Amino acid sequence: MSEERKTIYLCLAHMSEAGLEQKYVKEAFDTNWVVPMGPNVDAFEQDLEAFVNSKSDRTAPLDRKVVCLSAGTAAVHLALLGCGVKAGDEVLVQSFTFCASSHPITYLGAKPVFIGSEGETWNMDPALLEKAVLDRKAKTGKYPKAIVPVALYGMPYRIDEIMAIADKYGIPVVEDAAEGMGSRFNGQVLGTFGRYGVLSFNGNKMITTSGGGALVCRNKEEADRIMWYATQARDAYPYYQHTAIGYNYRMSNVCAGIGRGQMTVLNDHIAHHRHVQKLYEELLKDVPGVHIHRQPSDPRYDANYWLCAATLDKDVRIQGQENAYKEVIKTAVGGAAGVIHAVDSATTDCQPNENVEALRVFMLGKKVECRPVWKPMHKQPVYKGAPVYTHGIEEEIFKVGFCLPAGPWVTDDDVRYIVESIKEAIVK
Repeated sequence: MSEERKTIYLCLAHMSEAGLEQKYVKEAFDTNWVVPMGPNVDAFEQDLEAFVNSKSDRTAPLDRKVVCLSAGTAAVHLALLGCGVKAGDEVLVQSFTFCASSHPITYLGAKPVFIGSEGETWNMDPALLEKAVLDRKAKTGKYPKAIVPVALYGMPYRIDEIMAIADKYGIPVVEDAAEGMGSRFNGQVLGTFGRYGVLSFNGNKMITTSGGGALVCRNKEEADRIMWYATQARDAYPYYQHTAIGYNYRMSNVCAGIGRGQMTVLNDHIAHHRHVQKLYEELLKDVPGVHIHRQPSDPRYDANYWLCAATLDKDVRIQGQENAYKEVIKTAVGGAAGVIHAVDSATTDCQPNENVEALRVFMLGKKVECRPVWKPMHKQPVYKGAPVYTHGIEEEIFKVGFCLPAGPWVTDDDVRYIVESIKEAIVK
């Protein structure tokens, strides 16, 4: 009797074989450091600094400082605060992203202005970025307060062009590298080019602390200021005094213990994701209508391929396509139990094509998690009416794009099974 195949998920947490995560967590309990500070937090920050400051060409390292926080979203929030974003200000942010890139803008009472994507990296289009900078200046009388590019699925953005525009108009850059941990551009780690760089250690990222994130700062002075805001902005008195509104955003010493162990497998995880990407590229190259998303041929691009993404031609027909969007979804996207908000319609005005939805359902029946790509933020109801500068590329990709498993638990056999399942799904 053959063993039943287990579900293949996009990216599951993977602990070190040496069990170092448990060792450091146990130390936290044994020493009663179970608070949002402590030896694990300090050591994890040092490990992260060593990694982000390294260059692949082994030239002199950078000197960025890292502050560990409770979430990548918190890191975006504090980075914007560090850039001086206030109520009524505008922030230019990539539309093709997860909501954590844009929601913190609204936390500060500021207004997101969404920038569309270019078709090669799927990330922020520099030409649209500059157009938006000039147009917002003409319309509001002032430049936006920050620019937030995103490393979508780990793909490096056009950082040289974006930084040139930012420098030209004196606008700080907050790099959202939450999905790009370990991705590099010209040998330098993403998150180290702008004024701030955002990292995420959520449960399905390249490494995890269960939940958590970090902010890469350019120097110790800025790191200290972020640390102050992350610890309720407490002033240096022998009693509690506050001259600013702060936040309870510091990472737990317990979670940081997990992170310390995870740093020992980070390079292995990155190598594995890149290997899986190459295998998909090889196995899908002759499958008509299916196109794996790749990084530009420019050797400066070095993606981590956090998730492997692909597109499906509009005319490809999938088994069960006639039933796509017939039922209202009753489970949370990505299996996040308890966070679903009930809806009364199966469709919206911007959604994946019926064949992409049919492929998702078919693969689920094969015990393979196959998720749609992010829905552009400017098409989200919560941002209805927000300014957007786009050629519609990200909307078109959303209609035809999907994500495939790439995490450390995904084996070569799994990839072959996934590709064969895709072939089976296609109606000849």
